[in-house]
Amino acid sequence: MAHATEVVVEGHRLQLSNLNKVFYPADGFTKAQVIDFYRRVAPVLLPHLHDRPVTLKRYPDGVNGSHFYEKRCPVHRPAWIPTAKIWSSERTGHINFCLINDLPTLMWAANLANLEVHTYLHLSSAPARPTSLVFDLDPGPPADLLACARVALLVRELYDTLGLKTWAKTSGSKGIQVYVPLNTAVDYAATKAFARATAELLEKRHPDLVVSNMRKALRTGKVLVDWSQNDAHKTTVSVYSLRAREHPTVSLPVEWTEIEQAVADGDTEPLVFRWDAARDRVERRGDLFAPQLSLRQTLPHLA
Repeated sequence: MAHATEVVVEGHRLQLSNLNKVFYPADGFTKAQVIDFYRRVAPVLLPHLHDRPVTLKRYPDGVNGSHFYEKRCPVHRPAWIPTAKIWSSERTGHINFCLINDLPTLMWAANLANLEVHTYLHLSSAPARPTSLVFDLDPGPPADLLACARVALLVRELYDTLGLKTWAKTSGSKGIQVYVPLNTAVDYAATKAFARATAELLEKRHPDLVVSNMRKALRTGKVLVDWSQNDAHKTTVSVYSLRAREHPTVSLPVEWTEIEQAVADGDTEPLVFRWDAARDRVERRGDLFAPQLSLRQTLPHLA
């Protein structure tokens, strides 16, 4: 492809630049391929981004270069890019976040070398109300993805006893994330307290496998059940997002049967998805994470 080219996407003109620039040197994966990947998964990705503030994570020189986070939507954005002005108690002021509600905006963000899409757990229209409760399962070496799979099943088992359905996705890196869709009237104080109680209960029941405290000294050989993500100021990598790792892997939904099989086989290779496998899987199976958008569940009160 040329050094730069102009395209028209759903009636909006975009200047796409440096398309031959390699962003993942280990695979020769270029900026053009990053943009094309997001174009192809847009039908399943965009519903999970709609009306949700995003933080850009930009890698202008690819995964081996420096990166930076950008909460404020760039002032040089096209006039048609939607934004949401949300109060930040941390910044004691409003932040004008980008909203990636459509394909042109998604491709514009990818053209800014936004390799990873990071979203908040709330919608811009209701910034105090998380739509899900989430656990980020993060292994402390020598614990690995297999240990995370075991802990994910423990989380599911616990929530099954509460009558709450859960979904899992790979982080696209070394962990697994478990989501409890809510879509009901709840605030972060409630979800964070409930998530913390869950993590501490699992740690009490499985002290050799689970840790709930983020101190690195406590995490060796265990899986951190990170409950702190349930916060209005924190983002989580979006489902169907690329990850800025050595290879272009993707955060992808997986079925519980797949996690069970990985644990039974002692093999988590089937839970690792590079961009092409992720793209093909989406084309075959659609959006396995769709219930996150509509399933209504209510957290029980903590005793």
